[in-house]
Amino acid sequence: MLWKTLLLLLFYYSAHATVTYKWSRAVLYPAAQRLKRSSAAFLNPVLQNSLEDVVLLYEFLLAELDIDKSQRISIKDEELASLRKAAEFDTICNEIIPKSITEIRRLSSRLSSYPRILKKEDFERTVLTMVYTAYRAAQSDGHQKDTWVESFVSLYKALKHDLMFHKTKEPS
Repeated sequence: MLWKTLLLLLFYYSAHATVTYKWSRAVLYPAAQRLKRSSAAFLNPVLQNSLEDVVLLYEFLLAELDIDKSQRISIKDEELASLRKAAEFDTICNEIIPKSITEIRRLSSRLSSYPRILKKEDFERTVLTMVYTAYRAAQSDGHQKDTWVESFVSLYKALKHDLMFHKTKEPS
């Protein structure tokens, strides 16, 4: 009986370690894992490192954004666009977040089955993907609009789940 229990515990531990390892390698934003062309560093910027950064991101989003025909996002306000954080914002918006409906649906699917709290950079990128999705929904009509709206709602639900997951995991 003891051997069966030990074997079962060993199997459980092995299965748990495999699942944990699989998810620790899971990448929600594969573009952030690429190497920069000019250096050996990963292309993995994070905008929000302080409260001032959060306020600045809010200003970027309130300022008029320009999305051209090739789906490149830029800040119209020249003063804001000249800031160092604006370059990171540009990199995240144009190199990292998904732009096609297929990529956004794939992201939503990954988020819906993500087993733990999102890292701050993944949360931030998901919010920016939602902003982009809302813009595309506003610019579309008919069936395309419905598709973009469904994607937006799916991202919203994933973020809401992440926030609620975080709240339930806090110590009492």
